[in-house]
Amino acid sequence: MSTLTKPNHIGRKISRIRELRDMKQEALAQALGITQQTVSIIENSETIDDEKLQAIAEILGVSVEGIKNFSEEAVLNIIGNTYHESNVVNGNAYNCNFNPLDKMVELFERLVQAEKDKVEYLEKLLKGK
Repeated sequence: MSTLTKPNHIGRKISRIRELRDMKQEALAQALGITQQTVSIIENSETIDDEKLQAIAEILGVSVEGIKNFSEEAVLNIIGNTYHESNVVNGNAYNCNFNPLDKMVELFERLVQAEKDKVEYLEKLLKGK
Protein backbone atom coordinates (compact mmCIF):
# COMPACT_ATOMS: atom_id res chain seq x y z
CA MET A 1 0.00 0.00 0.00
CA SER A 2 1.21 3.47 -0.75
CA THR A 3 1.34 6.38 1.64
CA LEU A 4 -1.63 7.79 -0.29
CA THR A 5 -3.89 5.06 1.06
CA LYS A 6 -2.26 5.03 4.51
CA PRO A 7 -1.45 8.72 5.19
CA ASN A 8 -0.68 8.15 8.89
CA HIS A 9 1.65 5.18 8.45
CA ILE A 10 4.45 6.43 10.72
CA GLY A 11 6.85 3.66 9.74
CA ARG A 12 6.74 4.58 6.06
CA LYS A 13 7.26 8.24 6.92
CA ILE A 14 10.33 7.31 8.98
CA SER A 15 11.61 5.19 6.11
CA ARG A 16 11.19 8.00 3.57
CA ILE A 17 12.83 10.62 5.81
CA ARG A 18 15.71 8.20 6.49
CA GLU A 19 16.13 7.65 2.74
CA LEU A 20 16.06 11.41 2.07
CA ARG A 21 18.83 11.74 4.66
CA ASP A 22 20.81 9.09 2.76
CA MET A 23 20.91 6.92 5.85
CA LYS A 24 20.85 3.13 5.72
CA GLN A 25 18.73 1.05 8.07
CA GLU A 26 21.96 -0.29 9.57
CA ALA A 27 23.13 3.22 10.54
CA LEU A 28 19.79 4.05 12.14
CA ALA A 29 19.81 0.71 13.95
CA GLN A 30 23.31 1.29 15.29
CA ALA A 31 22.42 4.78 16.50
CA LEU A 32 19.34 3.38 18.26
CA GLY A 33 21.21 0.38 19.66
CA ILE A 34 18.95 -2.12 17.91
CA THR A 35 19.24 -4.49 14.97
CA GLN A 36 18.60 -3.67 11.33
CA GLN A 37 15.74 -6.17 11.39
CA THR A 38 14.10 -4.21 14.22
CA VAL A 39 14.38 -1.01 12.17
CA SER A 40 12.71 -2.85 9.28
CA ILE A 41 9.88 -3.90 11.60
CA ILE A 42 9.52 -0.30 12.84
CA GLU A 43 9.36 1.00 9.27
CA ASN A 44 6.61 -1.49 8.48
CA SER A 45 4.59 -0.51 11.56
CA GLU A 46 1.65 1.85 11.29
CA THR A 47 2.17 3.15 14.83
CA ILE A 48 5.20 3.55 17.09
CA ASP A 49 5.37 4.32 20.79
CA ASP A 50 6.21 7.94 21.64
CA GLU A 51 9.54 7.19 23.33
CA LYS A 52 10.89 5.27 20.33
CA LEU A 53 9.53 7.91 17.93
CA GLN A 54 11.31 10.66 19.90
CA ALA A 55 14.62 8.77 19.72
CA ILE A 56 14.23 8.20 15.97
CA ALA A 57 13.32 11.85 15.39
CA GLU A 58 16.46 13.02 17.21
CA ILE A 59 18.68 10.72 15.15
CA LEU A 60 17.04 11.80 11.89
CA GLY A 61 17.38 15.45 12.90
CA VAL A 62 13.67 16.23 12.71
CA SER A 63 10.91 16.82 15.23
CA VAL A 64 8.32 14.22 16.17
CA GLU A 65 5.72 16.50 14.58
CA GLY A 66 7.87 16.62 11.44
CA ILE A 67 7.65 12.85 11.17
CA LYS A 68 3.94 12.73 11.98
CA ASN A 69 3.11 15.47 9.47
CA PHE A 70 5.55 14.40 6.73
CA SER A 71 3.95 14.25 3.31
CA GLU A 72 6.02 13.63 0.22
CA GLU A 73 3.12 14.90 -1.87
CA ALA A 74 3.21 18.20 0.03
CA VAL A 75 6.96 18.53 -0.53
CA LEU A 76 6.52 17.94 -4.26
CA ASN A 77 3.56 20.32 -4.32
CA ILE A 78 5.58 23.09 -2.67
CA ILE A 79 8.42 22.62 -5.15
CA GLY A 80 6.01 22.47 -8.08
CA ASN A 81 4.17 25.60 -7.02
CA THR A 82 7.21 27.70 -6.21
CA TYR A 83 9.65 26.96 -9.01
CA HIS A 84 8.72 28.43 -12.37
CA GLU A 85 10.69 30.13 -15.11
CA SER A 86 9.04 33.48 -14.39
CA ASN A 87 7.78 33.55 -10.83
CA VAL A 88 5.61 36.41 -9.70
CA VAL A 89 5.53 37.03 -5.96
CA ASN A 90 3.01 39.57 -4.64
CA GLY A 91 2.66 41.07 -8.10
CA ASN A 92 6.41 41.57 -8.53
CA ALA A 93 8.50 39.61 -10.96
CA TYR A 94 10.91 37.42 -9.02
CA ASN A 95 14.06 36.58 -10.93
CA CYS A 96 16.69 34.52 -9.15
CA ASN A 97 20.30 34.94 -10.08
CA PHE A 98 20.85 31.36 -8.89
CA ASN A 99 19.10 28.06 -9.47
CA PRO A 100 16.93 27.28 -6.40
CA LEU A 101 17.31 23.56 -7.09
CA ASP A 102 21.09 23.90 -6.82
CA LYS A 103 20.59 25.51 -3.40
CA MET A 104 18.27 22.66 -2.37
CA VAL A 105 20.86 20.11 -3.46
CA GLU A 106 23.54 22.03 -1.55
CA LEU A 107 21.37 22.08 1.57
CA PHE A 108 20.59 18.37 1.20
CA GLU A 109 24.29 17.57 0.85
CA ARG A 110 25.04 19.59 4.01
CA LEU A 111 22.29 17.73 5.87
CA VAL A 112 23.63 14.37 4.67
CA GLN A 113 27.15 15.33 5.79
CA ALA A 114 25.82 16.41 9.18
CA GLU A 115 24.08 13.05 9.55
CA LYS A 116 27.25 11.19 8.55
CA ASP A 117 29.20 13.24 11.09
CA LYS A 118 26.59 12.42 13.72
CA VAL A 119 26.81 8.69 12.97
CA GLU A 120 30.61 8.84 13.06
CA TYR A 121 30.47 10.65 16.42
CA LEU A 122 28.05 8.09 17.83
CA GLU A 123 30.27 5.25 16.59
CA LYS A 124 33.25 6.82 18.36
CA LEU A 125 31.23 7.13 21.55
CA LEU A 126 30.18 3.50 21.37
CA LYS A 127 33.76 2.35 20.77
CA GLY A 128 34.93 4.41 23.74
CA LYS A 129 32.66 2.50 26.15
